[in-house]
Amino acid sequence: MTTLPSESILIFDFGSQYAQLIARRVREAQVFCQIVRHDLPASRVAELQPKGLIFSGGPNSVYEPGAPRCDPGLFDLDIPILGLCYGLQLICHLQGGRVQPGSAREFGRKTLRIHDPDVILRGVPSESVVWMSHGDQAEILPPDFEVLASTDTCPAAAIRHRSRPWFGLQFHPEVSHTEHGRTILRNFVYDVCGCQGLWRMESFIESTVAEIREKVGPHRVICGLSGGVDSSVTAALLLKAVGPQVACIFVDNGLLRKNETEAVRRTFQDHFHADLHVVDAQERFLSALAGVSDPQEKRRRIGHVFIEVFKSEAEHIAGAKFLAQGTLYPDVIESGGAPDGPAHNIKTHHNVGGLPEELGFELIEPLKNLFKDEVRRLGQELGLPDQIVWRHPFPGPGLAVRCLGPVTRERLDILRQADAIFLEELKKCNWYRRTAQAFAVLLPVQSVGVMGDGRTYENVVALRAVQTEDFMTADWAPLPHDFLAQVSTRIINEVRGVNRVVYDISSKPPATIEWE
Repeated sequence: MTTLPSESILIFDFGSQYAQLIARRVREAQVFCQIVRHDLPASRVAELQPKGLIFSGGPNSVYEPGAPRCDPGLFDLDIPILGLCYGLQLICHLQGGRVQPGSAREFGRKTLRIHDPDVILRGVPSESVVWMSHGDQAEILPPDFEVLASTDTCPAAAIRHRSRPWFGLQFHPEVSHTEHGRTILRNFVYDVCGCQGLWRMESFIESTVAEIREKVGPHRVICGLSGGVDSSVTAALLLKAVGPQVACIFVDNGLLRKNETEAVRRTFQDHFHADLHVVDAQERFLSALAGVSDPQEKRRRIGHVFIEVFKSEAEHIAGAKFLAQGTLYPDVIESGGAPDGPAHNIKTHHNVGGLPEELGFELIEPLKNLFKDEVRRLGQELGLPDQIVWRHPFPGPGLAVRCLGPVTRERLDILRQADAIFLEELKKCNWYRRTAQAFAVLLPVQSVGVMGDGRTYENVVALRAVQTEDFMTADWAPLPHDFLAQVSTRIINEVRGVNRVVYDISSKPPATIEWE
């Protein structure tokens, strides 16, 4: 990113597991923020003109050789700085204080006692619960720094410079376990940095539409549609920006959920009046998957065929110069670290079926600065129907990795029907939005059953539903027993070839969310 919105916060990443969570909390306060590398030069920061800087936590000790440092020139820019955990220790270390292992390490909940309710702690009770995760702490503060709050084992749990807008917190205000963490972060971005809360989805749409129009000019843009929220929102944003210059390609690979092709056609062709190219490639994919049971080999073959089909269809779209993808901000961070470091070493994500750069198009990634929840809000603003905006994640290889064992048209039809019944019942009972992901799995085993006084030997379907905020960890959803009984009864009665239904009660870890 060469420029930032008029009011922005930069988050310097020192290896924290919470860096993205800090960014989410700042954006919840309606202030734009960007995660950057810890060694971003002060000269670059001066060019970007942020309202404030936040130093994240990290796993290192600041006094060890090779520990990550920031450019000391940041302290000459007269920009407010907030250091969190390692960030506090780094400020102390660079400003002449002393950091060393604490007499007692702190992990988990601790009681914070405020001695000076300075601006950063305004509105926080004199005693409250905060979340600690550190072994080192500031033993001697630098000159002109003072203590604002402490715990029973950490004398300098919150500090500030007496005359400069520099603050440090030994605890993590970004995690939900810190009772008044959002208040503290809001105090920093509003009262210390002077932000007004200008980060609105409406302003994002306006600025992004203008950027797309300027970049695209008279050329055409190809957008690969998967039916998921990311690619759908990308397409809707492009259609708002350059309308008839957008060509959407949707590949029906035969591995989709029930009625998915019709839903995409209805939304983008009938509602948005898009130039939609629906490619029926079911036979090609099923032929490529014939006799394949290994999940990695399934993925490899599906990706290979998808690229061939997409490339062939793209050749028929005259004047196309750009390829749009639904890359999100977590994709950018996870693939190459913070995106505005000195080396600019971002690895481009190819979310649309793993499309390679050699397709010969310039990339447009209008969502690359957004989180998933922001993308959903954007979808609502753009008028996408709820069934797309709130759609659960769906794997790139589709039902092929939920049809364990060989993939055949018959087995896919069984899985597709069972899955549709499960999702229909979840929505009917208001459980769909209370789960983060839910689906059916067709197992590669058969079991004995009895139907109409006759013996059966048919398929087993497993149901999976999880609750999670970040998909890094997940708990199985405690669906009511009577609800599961209703779903099981419907599947066994309505789906020929199934005589047994089971429910997966494994959490992540140790299990993964998907079975393959």
